[in-house]
Amino acid sequence: MCVCVYVWWLLLFIADYSKLAPIMFGIKSHPEEFDLEVVVLGSHLIDDYGNTFRMIEQDDFDIGSKLHTIVRGEDEAAMVESVGLALVKLPDVLQRLRPDILVIHGDRFDALALATAAALMNIRILHVEGGEVSGTIDDSIRHAISKLAHYHACCTRMAEQHLIAMCEDHSRILLAGCPSYDKLLSTHHREDYMDIIKSWLGDKVQEYDYIVALQHPVTTDIQKSIKIYELMLDALLSFNKKTLILFPNIDAGSKEMVRVMRKKGIEQHPNFRAVKHIPFEQFIQLVCRAGCMIGNSSCGVREAGAFGTPVINLGTRQTGRETGENVLHVRDADTQNKIYHALELQFGKRYPCSKIYGDGNAVPRIIKFLRTIDLDEPLQKTFCFPPVKDSISQDIDHILETQSALAVDLGGTNLRVAIVCMRVGLKKYTQPNPKTYEARMQLLLKMCVDAMRDAVGLNCRILGVGVSTGGRVNPQEGVVLHSTKLIQEWSSVDLRTPISDALHLPVWVDNDGNCAALAERKFGHGKGVENFVTVITGTGIGGGIIHHNELVYGTTFCAAELGHIMVSLEGPECSCGSRGCIEAYASGMALQREAKRLHDEDLLKVEGMEMKLSEPITAGHLINAARLGNSKADAVLNKASTALGVGIVNILHIVNPTLVILSGVLASYYQAPVQRIISERALFSAQSIKVLTSELEEPALLGAASMVLDYATRRIY
Repeated sequence: MCVCVYVWWLLLFIADYSKLAPIMFGIKSHPEEFDLEVVVLGSHLIDDYGNTFRMIEQDDFDIGSKLHTIVRGEDEAAMVESVGLALVKLPDVLQRLRPDILVIHGDRFDALALATAAALMNIRILHVEGGEVSGTIDDSIRHAISKLAHYHACCTRMAEQHLIAMCEDHSRILLAGCPSYDKLLSTHHREDYMDIIKSWLGDKVQEYDYIVALQHPVTTDIQKSIKIYELMLDALLSFNKKTLILFPNIDAGSKEMVRVMRKKGIEQHPNFRAVKHIPFEQFIQLVCRAGCMIGNSSCGVREAGAFGTPVINLGTRQTGRETGENVLHVRDADTQNKIYHALELQFGKRYPCSKIYGDGNAVPRIIKFLRTIDLDEPLQKTFCFPPVKDSISQDIDHILETQSALAVDLGGTNLRVAIVCMRVGLKKYTQPNPKTYEARMQLLLKMCVDAMRDAVGLNCRILGVGVSTGGRVNPQEGVVLHSTKLIQEWSSVDLRTPISDALHLPVWVDNDGNCAALAERKFGHGKGVENFVTVITGTGIGGGIIHHNELVYGTTFCAAELGHIMVSLEGPECSCGSRGCIEAYASGMALQREAKRLHDEDLLKVEGMEMKLSEPITAGHLINAARLGNSKADAVLNKASTALGVGIVNILHIVNPTLVILSGVLASYYQAPVQRIISERALFSAQSIKVLTSELEEPALLGAASMVLDYATRRIY
């Protein structure tokens, strides 16, 4: 099949070109399958906007036609007239080329003219980046193009669901990711980045010590957007940092914004460099290493997140989009002081890398999708009702391409990594945990890189990395503050930075008890339960508290150290240095200690119990002996169960959860005794609280994954 792909361009801002260029290079690299035709129209051909069609020629693309379709005026009427002019000129070009498939990007008014002409001329349309929400007239244009398009390549899971809700056939929707990320993730590390920064901002500028500003008019409220632009410029003048400011796009209101810029003398100010266009490869270096990006460009809420660059989004133009945690919204930017304060909060920060909009493999998916299009199937669109279908798509890409997480479990014995998808599928990798910090970090990163490589082969989109580790953790910073004795050289360790830098992914870190609670909240008994407690009964005693659907951390991140609740003033010594803690009575290590004591006193073995001479004594021997009638072993276990039960009663009286979930290797043994002690010793109002045994096989890994699956896309405005 030979497919003639006609690619429409409108380069008002380089992010638009960044979406189309990777697709065009991908198509061009398969000349035996595709013929690529390029027609340039719109602001590419306007001198005031840099005659950017030359950039297309520099990329070695042959331009077949140039259509002047922009009516100058930069107001609402000029936009309408430009659409009309494009509709007059496009039919001749489309009639001559007769493309099999037309690729249209985005939400510009020119794109609407192109989609209208192609649909009326029975040309198949592939719309890139449909289904998104940005909060301006662009939404209406974008959704109108989606209704005219026959196929869709969207960037995020939410955009895909929006298209399905719009009754688009889900078998014609590809969740590809943003094409610009293919180039962005592969080229933003350049050795000459400081040369690029200095060429635009001067020799004295330093990385992370300058601002990139880009504000476009909002066509549904032009006067307010001009006022916000003026306030932004005043705040930037007061903030007194080197600033690279790009001219606004050609939408209605841009002419007035340029007048404001010139009235304030921005082009002559020593702190500012005002430019109309920057090549994409250079622009990503500037955004990547900016101290802050400010304005309302989609680049701020999309591409900048891949670098962790702090962003200030002004006004309403982008507030409907999914964003990473790097974006600070100032929706009602009505004073200079408010914008200045936002600059103080954001400037110089760094955030975890976000891949909400892509993982660098969008173009191969789009090329594969183009190959599957049957040019003989009916051109007439069919719409799917009801709007959102519950059935799973029968397209293999939709079955395999699921949101996934990379989960890491740092145990005292083993280091484990797993690929975890939304349907709780796991692919695990296990290695012995090295004893030194350097060896452990080296192995951890290698295992993550190997898993990432496998994830691509499985068509899994890895959204981020979740790490479960023993000890006390600051999850806000991704730092292990104090680890357990089982994990040596593992205190005051920043896990987020090296993993994020190596994998270019956002990273979340929490302790294993909290991760067990998160696993139950997403996959286990805690699903749909607003308040519950998870208690891990294993080598130690740990757990997590979910209150109003969120983890409880406390001031110094030790709110859920459940194993160190004291149940006796004169009890056995605990590993924490205190006495009488639950862990000193009921943990696997405590039971093993008591089993060894009984064994040394020749009081452990009982009739019917087999023990090999070389076999190490464990808690399992104690439990087995008690079941066979050993009164000494039974007394030890009764004391351990009572200590755990009393500790849990204390928890019930403090946080009053709906449910208690016991997890870990001893959970099934402790469940009945703990339930009994609650009924005997708890306040009447808490006696009916149920104690359940976890059914999850991998709570640490599932909890680490749930941090990613729950948090990676939770910042939605």
